[in-house]
Amino acid sequence: MSGHSKWATTKHKKAGIDAKRGKLFAKLIKNIEVAARTGGGDLAGNPTLFDAVQKAKKSSVPNDNIDRAVKRGAGLEAGGVDYQAITYEGYAPGGVAVLVECLTDNKNRSAMEVRTAMSRNGGNMADPGSVSYLFSRKGVVVVAKSGGVDEDSVLMAVLDAGAEEVRDLGDTFEVVSEPGALVAVRSALQDAGIDYDSADIGFVPSVQVDLDEDSAGKVFRLIDALEDLDDVQNVFANYDVSDEVMEKIDA
Repeated sequence: MSGHSKWATTKHKKAGIDAKRGKLFAKLIKNIEVAARTGGGDLAGNPTLFDAVQKAKKSSVPNDNIDRAVKRGAGLEAGGVDYQAITYEGYAPGGVAVLVECLTDNKNRSAMEVRTAMSRNGGNMADPGSVSYLFSRKGVVVVAKSGGVDEDSVLMAVLDAGAEEVRDLGDTFEVVSEPGALVAVRSALQDAGIDYDSADIGFVPSVQVDLDEDSAGKVFRLIDALEDLDDVQNVFANYDVSDEVMEKIDA
């Protein structure tokens, strides 16, 4: 999930140990299949596939599952599904704008499930274009704060590679760039010996909504419900939550 607060980091850690592990694996495998179908099964020649595989490995998806997904996507093994990408727009409680990215083989099912999750959790769907203008499409590389990695070392590594900013998200750094610079930024980190958790093209909000404890709880419940849907790959929201509010929610 890509709201800009420590919640995103907390959720990422929990994903490996809680009941959503299976769903997370399925989403990552689907991502690999689509990347291989779109750009071929050669990781060296398909940066999107490389990043999808890297993300799956970081989330402990077994190598056999990853290899089979690449082969299915590239047409080298039977059983691949022709997924379509579709993005839904809406509002969460508190006036928070939400973008929901899906990969689906049934658009009607996806639309119904997203609409139901929205309505049951205090949100509502919006017309195409009414929310997306609040976001910019960006390359986002997430770097864990481990092994002595600090903000200066990340900045020095990516400065000449096209990075626009480095954000401190608590347990991780987020390196933001134009989509076309994503591979250069990721490669610059690798060349500097800095490990990264994921490299994706995502949506970064241009305007953020500050949330109190009550509103934050409602927004998180809605995003949880959306992320629980099989067809949903990513949820982007333009909220901001202070450290003080997060501590109350965590408690």
